[in-house]
Amino acid sequence: MNDPIEILLIEDDPGDVHLALAVFRALKIADRCAVANDGEDGMDFLYRRGRFAARKPGAPRLILLDLKMPRANGFDFLQVVKKDPGLALIPIVALTSSREERDVERAYDLGVNGYVVKGIDFSEYRTTLRSLALYWTGVNDEPPAYVERGVASLRAFAGRQLQSLRGNLSNPWLWPMGAV
Repeated sequence: MNDPIEILLIEDDPGDVHLALAVFRALKIADRCAVANDGEDGMDFLYRRGRFAARKPGAPRLILLDLKMPRANGFDFLQVVKKDPGLALIPIVALTSSREERDVERAYDLGVNGYVVKGIDFSEYRTTLRSLALYWTGVNDEPPAYVERGVASLRAFAGRQLQSLRGNLSNPWLWPMGAV
């Protein structure tokens, strides 16, 4: 995959993933979309760790985020990403089945850029996804230095991880028993 990732879909429901990818294929952008299975997997994608460690640097132009997922849910994901200066500018749209007012309010409090309730009808869901993808990847202009800021944030994260590792190596009290 040589093209940058346009959309990161963070969704745990295989049926919803299948439908979204069908819409993205019709728009001819499926090859520029990535799927993460929950909030933790989404963070792994953004910070290029775990199964995404070898992916090319760069931030997606849009994150479509389910809120109700196992492990790290959408709210957990928002708390981490929106506090990171290099990732906070990535537009995130909650794409969820929850119509609960408290979920809508909490998502906006955590910095979501939009809140869309998934339609039950496939045609409605397809139209919604198509509109979101076309607006955020085609119409909306990114802030200046958006990509550079995302790459700088990832470098800073890697530097913090390396510094933490170096600190642990120089402190014998943090070594595992019998490692000396």
